[in-house]
Amino acid sequence: MEVRKLVTLMKQCSTVKQAKQIHAHIFINGFTFLLPVLVHHMLLRDITNYRTVAHYAYSMLHHLQNPDSFSWGCVIRFLSQKGLFTEAVSLYVEMHRRRLYPTSHAISSALKSCARIQNMLGGVSIHGQVHVFGFDTCVYVQTALLDLYSKMGDMGTARHVFDGMAERSVVSWNSLLSGYLKAGNLDKAQNFFDQIPKKDVISWNSMVSGYAKAGNMDQACTLFQLMPERNLASWNAMITGFIDCGSIVSARELFDAMPSRNCVSWITMIAGYSKGGDVDSACKLFDQMNHKDLLSYNAMIACYAQNSKPKEALELFNDMLKPNIYIHPDKMTFASVISACSQLGDLEHWCWIESRMNDFGIVLDDHLATALIDLYAKSGSIGMAYDLFHGLRKRDLVAYSAMIYGCGINGKASDAIKLFEQMLAECIIPNLVTYSGILTAYNHAGLVEKGYQCFNSMKNYGLVPSIDHYGVMVDLLGRAGHLDEAYKLIINMPMQPNAGVWGALLLACRLQNNVDLGEIAVQHCIKLESDTTGYCSLLSSIYATVGRWDDSKKMRTGVEGKEIIRIPGCSWTRCNSCGPSSLLISHITFLEVLGVVKRARAQGNFMKQSDLLLNADDLDAMWEIKLTTGTQPPPPSLNSSRRGEEGYPVKNQEINHDVSLTQARIDMSELDAGSDFSSA
Repeated sequence: MEVRKLVTLMKQCSTVKQAKQIHAHIFINGFTFLLPVLVHHMLLRDITNYRTVAHYAYSMLHHLQNPDSFSWGCVIRFLSQKGLFTEAVSLYVEMHRRRLYPTSHAISSALKSCARIQNMLGGVSIHGQVHVFGFDTCVYVQTALLDLYSKMGDMGTARHVFDGMAERSVVSWNSLLSGYLKAGNLDKAQNFFDQIPKKDVISWNSMVSGYAKAGNMDQACTLFQLMPERNLASWNAMITGFIDCGSIVSARELFDAMPSRNCVSWITMIAGYSKGGDVDSACKLFDQMNHKDLLSYNAMIACYAQNSKPKEALELFNDMLKPNIYIHPDKMTFASVISACSQLGDLEHWCWIESRMNDFGIVLDDHLATALIDLYAKSGSIGMAYDLFHGLRKRDLVAYSAMIYGCGINGKASDAIKLFEQMLAECIIPNLVTYSGILTAYNHAGLVEKGYQCFNSMKNYGLVPSIDHYGVMVDLLGRAGHLDEAYKLIINMPMQPNAGVWGALLLACRLQNNVDLGEIAVQHCIKLESDTTGYCSLLSSIYATVGRWDDSKKMRTGVEGKEIIRIPGCSWTRCNSCGPSSLLISHITFLEVLGVVKRARAQGNFMKQSDLLLNADDLDAMWEIKLTTGTQPPPPSLNSSRRGEEGYPVKNQEINHDVSLTQARIDMSELDAGSDFSSA
């Protein structure tokens, strides 16, 4: 085969398979001098599987009889362009060790890669070689150096490089401008922007985005109106700025005024609505999208998960896997899906998600493991959460916060406190979520003084307590009997207390039998909530406890003459792949539990009269069991599950103290085939 024909084939090469065939002809015909040309043409083609191309080109470099700088430079530039920055820097280092004279493209690509992976040491080392190899006046190399120091935040050196440039392109000006904006120096950035001789759309976008990120939307709008040319990035920067400032209405007006929109525009608005808790508007936008890609689905699934709609998140995840839609999920998808499962507090969903992750080849990294820690903790499997936590390669703020919160809600206050202290010792700054967890731990342990100290320490980290933090503190003080302090804390709150805060005070009044504060709390709850059944029931119980039966009856009757019906609380128990599936089995289950109740009475467990009034007219109707799938076996007559396995609670909300006492005294092993139904 002639050399000319091989060169023609190289220019037409579009796949790795074709490149290998040409490579074979080169060896067969002894035209090894054409190998660098093959490498060059192969890297110029827009081949989809660029990682395979990079690997093959790397192999060819090491088989060249006469290695040349041009071929090595082509591969380094290709790696950098495709985002393989670490590989690009490594190949440049190897090129230097082989004593090959680098090209300007090799050095500029290596500097660009160092900037992207924050490799300051490597960048400074290559900067020294710039002088050695005489690239001080090369505009490509100087611009790459400028970009390196700007991204690293070393604006002094960046300005020195800029001032020493013999020729400055608009890219050079924009690099230094971006550096000033990234450093938060808007005044210098504005002065420098005014000096740019030929501003392009990137220059304008940088300034608009800089002011928007700083929250100065007035100046951002002024610049936006002055722009001679706008692109999609200009509009998206303004929309993002309005959303970050909490002005979702202005963001939507700008979104509607856009001449055209891309996927980023839609996703930005969906994320904005999600941030504001407006799930319905986000859903409407999502439905209006003509083309939905992976990022769109990820944004909407995250919206559902972040706004306490886990079922909708899982339903949308199922939809994206349907044959008529099918979009391959990634790690971000599963992070949101795991978060949704954790809100359901059900490990059964996790088993299904885990199988899907295996199907799609998703490896459990630290990010996903942290989401899984949250799931295990909220499902009551704190031991499994600890195992994952200790197995993390790097424990960051999110991991610590999830673990601290998990220990807090599972009653392991001492463990939560130790984790919090360990986190601070590692110089990890806590956030609002961290404090929610540690305050919950202090609440469960009843440590009022330490809880107060922790609450007051939030200001040391520049954190402003949210309404949820105040709610936890009110609950902590109230349960400890400090009702006056709890009420004073509510009155002095910097924001308007919600029904949750007043409800915490009311529950504390129920525990401490404080009628006066209980009445105040109920009045506020009635103003803030439409469904006041639970609040009125609590106040009715307080009246009954202190012997004010007429008031108790009036409260139960309700303000409109309708009797208040309160659904009894229940603790869910998960059982091993079983559950009453028919009316007959449900009836047998009821009789079984009723028998346990009778035996509980025989042991001296009687409900207080006030509790009886609080929950139901008939004591026997108070008891309810819900059996679903899991590990704790019910009677053999109900299922064929394995024996000898321990059960675990799926959800254990605030339950009646008498129910807790009874549960502690009754051995669940009584629920066997020999139970005496007739005794009920």
